[in-house]
Amino acid sequence: MLRAPRYALGMADSDLDLRLVRYFTVVADHRHFGRAAEALRIAQPSLSRQIRRLEQELGARLLDRTPQGTRLTEAGEVFLPRAKALLRSAAQAAAATRAAAEPSRITIGFISSLIVTPAVRELRHRHPDADVQTLHLDWHEPREALLDHRVDAVVARLPFATDQLHVTVLYDEPRALLVPLDHRLAGKESVTVDDIADEPMPRLADPAWNAFWRIDPRPDGSPAPDGPFVDALEDKLELIASGQAVAVVATGLRASSLRPDLTTIPLHGVEPSHVVLATRAGDRSRLVAAFRKYAQSHLTGPPAAAATGPGPSGSGQLMSAATGPRSTPASASSPDPAPAPSWRKPS
Repeated sequence: MLRAPRYALGMADSDLDLRLVRYFTVVADHRHFGRAAEALRIAQPSLSRQIRRLEQELGARLLDRTPQGTRLTEAGEVFLPRAKALLRSAAQAAAATRAAAEPSRITIGFISSLIVTPAVRELRHRHPDADVQTLHLDWHEPREALLDHRVDAVVARLPFATDQLHVTVLYDEPRALLVPLDHRLAGKESVTVDDIADEPMPRLADPAWNAFWRIDPRPDGSPAPDGPFVDALEDKLELIASGQAVAVVATGLRASSLRPDLTTIPLHGVEPSHVVLATRAGDRSRLVAAFRKYAQSHLTGPPAAAATGPGPSGSGQLMSAATGPRSTPASASSPDPAPAPSWRKPS
């Protein structure tokens, strides 16, 4: 059983059981003992006893039952973020230890419409004894998956926070406008931001994503028209197909593969999307270094372009707004995306 010293949470008289800490975070997230017990696959009375035991160890009540479910006490509100940080640190320590003991294992993450197969094949060919796995991630998961050690390398599209990461630009993708087939702009050779000045665009909870993919604010400083909030790609596509919104996408995201009632139009006059390889800063794994090399050699453009040659930015160098191309880890000074992110090319 993995235990953490109490001093990690300001307690010095005994050890804190991480299993109980995890139970608490699940109950806190579900705000309901029954649903939490189901998620943990244990009996509800047993879960209640374990939470009481944790409260006794801490000397504080963490949860109150209500007719609607469960709510955090003031002590629980203080403990929850620290509990999650403690669990994350323990997971990272275990993953780092396993990585040191098993240096021939690597997991490579990727997001939808980005193909990593050529680089993965090369890695497997050059390192036949290595255990090379791949894992599909949602668009918002690359950084979290890396820091949680679920993956060791990710091929994804910016923007996302790059602190604590080493980020290499593989290539650029022009952006396009995604519209329904019967939209007034469908069939045009190209469009500009002025053509969509009054078109609502879906929003997500990520400010950096909204700024880049909604082009918000617009070049003249005006805000992008607000569309509905969405969480899932399918919801976004339904909004567009039904004529309630349009969206800016990377050209690698082919409309025909999404839905037959959608089409894309090249969007001119805007910065391209950047496809990158991200790894943890300071990761000296030989397999991570090898995959970076093969990614820079093989992942040089969208699938259609890759057959004929490198994409428009296939140098595989890190880009810095301040210094231009570079090959050092992204800054770890701030977890929030900066107004001029480290990946943005010099203007």
